[in-house]
Amino acid sequence: MESPAPGRSQKTTGLTFRRLFTREGEDPFDQVEWDIRDATIANEKGEVVFEQKGVEVPKSWSQMATNVVVSKYFRGTLGTPEREYSVRQLIGRVVDTMTAWGEKGGYFATEADRDAFHDELTYLLLHQMMSFNSPVWFNCGVEERPQCSACFINSVEDTMSSILDLAKTEGMLFKWGSGTGTNFSTIRSSRERLAGGGTASGPVSFMRGYDSFAGVIKSGGKTRRAAKMVILNVDHPDIMEFIRCKAEEEKKAWALIEAGYDGGFNVPGGAYDSVQFQNANHSVRVTDEFMEKALRGEKWQTRAITTGEVLGEYNAADMLREIAEAAWVCGDPGLQFDTTINAWHTCKNTARINASNPCSEYMFLDDSACNLASLNIMKFRLPDGSLDLESFRHAVQVTITAQEIIVSNASYPTPAIDRNSHDFRPLGLGYANLGAYLMSIGLPYDSDEARAHAAAITAVMCGEAYAQSARIASSLGPFRYFEKNRKPMLEVMRMHRAAAERISPELTPTALRDAAIKAWDEAVDLGERFGYRNAQATVLAPTGTIGFMMDCDTTGIEPDIALVKYKKLVGGGMLKIVNSTVPMALERLGYSPEEIREIVQYI
Repeated sequence: MESPAPGRSQKTTGLTFRRLFTREGEDPFDQVEWDIRDATIANEKGEVVFEQKGVEVPKSWSQMATNVVVSKYFRGTLGTPEREYSVRQLIGRVVDTMTAWGEKGGYFATEADRDAFHDELTYLLLHQMMSFNSPVWFNCGVEERPQCSACFINSVEDTMSSILDLAKTEGMLFKWGSGTGTNFSTIRSSRERLAGGGTASGPVSFMRGYDSFAGVIKSGGKTRRAAKMVILNVDHPDIMEFIRCKAEEEKKAWALIEAGYDGGFNVPGGAYDSVQFQNANHSVRVTDEFMEKALRGEKWQTRAITTGEVLGEYNAADMLREIAEAAWVCGDPGLQFDTTINAWHTCKNTARINASNPCSEYMFLDDSACNLASLNIMKFRLPDGSLDLESFRHAVQVTITAQEIIVSNASYPTPAIDRNSHDFRPLGLGYANLGAYLMSIGLPYDSDEARAHAAAITAVMCGEAYAQSARIASSLGPFRYFEKNRKPMLEVMRMHRAAAERISPELTPTALRDAAIKAWDEAVDLGERFGYRNAQATVLAPTGTIGFMMDCDTTGIEPDIALVKYKKLVGGGMLKIVNSTVPMALERLGYSPEEIREIVQYI
């Protein structure tokens, strides 16, 4: 018998929260120095495209963080009394809202625990140790039931009404600042017949329409592009058309550039504005069977969606080669490894995983959503280069709880996504600035030592996140379909624990590796006893805009692409980004102060 929907009828004793960063009776906002600045963004010509004067920000925040946060996240019409003017208001709006939700939902054992949670969460955000995904900053505390998730996976059926409904759903998600992904392999191919006669259009033709629609919607009403992922299974009859479609459009853009059209992105009337498939990532979903056939150069068959009959036969190695060549031309399509993805799926007894969000960090059931948050690893770095593991684990506990509180208080675009969000409660805690951290301790990003460090840091975060999810379940109950998926979910948790135990002790600091194993031992033990509140807990998102908010030198799990970078904003304007970790890295590598000064000056 399945457990009742959590949080709706069960009594709760609430959670306890200790103070690690704050003191009772002291406002975290009063413990930092504040500065009054102007937030200004100019374009390549030096023309001001955004300006808000006299904004209040923590003195420790960079001008870059100031410009990004004020221009993107402050709410209210510029120049009106309703316009936010202080980071106090921004963080207060979000934290106050979440704390009120948490109190109403029975998440806190006492008022003291409520206040501790409020202040600790404020501290994390104020000191750039963590940030929620953009939709939280856009909408939380503004709407009564805000859309707070950045990641969505939508299903589509082989009917015209479903195809058109998806267009509406995506449009609303882009408006609210979110990204969405869909596997279109349910739609019959262009080689199959319609029920009323005639030939079907096929999924690639509909993708053209979705892509065009995405291109005209600014995400969150702000200067963020709509984010979209389209996926097709490798056995779909239209797979070769899909593999080639974006590369063919790229070649058209090259021809237009040669003819004199502007080659910049997001330029009205420019080359890329005149071709299709520029607003979505494309991925081919492949199985182990396909990859093995590609290695052996064997035949691969595609099958009709409506009847299952064989409609095409190709050499699997040639198909993989075409995928690689298309990706070389335009960056797409990518690959999603279906067999591996579903092997690590926590809810196999409900349904399989078919798709992902636009950047593929979130993979879960169709018609589901995930709210994200990311920790800034560099903020947990101690002077000797090690991580402050106590602070890191505490930050995970506070953040996961905040994300969990969001689930029942947010709005969702469709009844199916609303239902699955409440029934499975997936979350996406991740981190940013890994590349900068590895640089700061003198490790090459592409080294076995760096990979071992990254594995251990990720294992600590993921294990602690699931442990906290189980602690919440002990008070509020597990997610609705945990019992149905108890066996596969605990199997996946044990797979994670086994992976943590395989982290090399020779390449990883002892304390870090021990913390990873301990976190997973606790996550498995608590999960066996109480279940988990959330069917998923962690992802590694790109952290684009929130990375700027936290003054990160590198985004997500990625290395730095250059020591000096320029980011062109969709709404106009250019940001110059200079890596600030270089001096720390040079000192770690043994350079003298004078040498460091000369190198930094050159950069």
